[in-house]
Amino acid sequence: MLKLITYLSPSIPTDFFELIAADLGAELLFERAISGPLAGDDEPFTRGAVDLGFICAPSLPFLNATRRVVELLPLPVPTDGRAGGRPVYFADVVVRADSPWQSFDELRGRRWAYNDRNSKSGWFSMLGRITPEAPERFFGEVVAAGSHLRSLELVKRGDVDAAAIDSNVLRLNGSGELRVLESWGPFPIQPVIVRADLPAETRRNLAERLLTLHERHGDALARFGFSHFVSGDEAAYRGA
Repeated sequence: MLKLITYLSPSIPTDFFELIAADLGAELLFERAISGPLAGDDEPFTRGAVDLGFICAPSLPFLNATRRVVELLPLPVPTDGRAGGRPVYFADVVVRADSPWQSFDELRGRRWAYNDRNSKSGWFSMLGRITPEAPERFFGEVVAAGSHLRSLELVKRGDVDAAAIDSNVLRLNGSGELRVLESWGPFPIQPVIVRADLPAETRRNLAERLLTLHERHGDALARFGFSHFVSGDEAAYRGA
């Protein structure tokens, strides 16, 4: 049986990945400590410990940096109107609805939460926004929350002042307690990948299952904020 690992749960609901794994006939594994492997992290694809994965964007160029370890599978398209039918998403900077801040620059010296330092939306998007300054100099405190869901909790409780949240996560977990201060993107959505050394027929069959998933599970996909899967372009992730 194929093994599918996701690095995106619990921020993206576990049920979404269970749906995908069941349809593909794969065993589902979870890695919750990071959003995807980067330098220095354990990486199960090269050694063949897993076959498929949902990872964050920075991990794709890392995995294929020296040789072609993985290939891109079809990608989910969010129902977010901003996506315009494309496999993209955004980093939405959230603050409490009753906070006084009206611009990102007003967050200088404030408390910032992030899910983990391998995340495009939660970490790298923020780095791009404040460059050339370092987070520890721009913000008064930088808090490692561990997940987007935890970052949302910290903002709602007032333990931190702001965080950048995956727009698909926010649509499923937002509330009137929060206000979007600024949105960054669009970014290519988190890659769905398959080991490049699997048989070509297996890779083709997996791609076809994903491209037709909405025909079998359209209502379920919609509950998770996605409409269907489309073929992607690996070039979109260069420099991610």
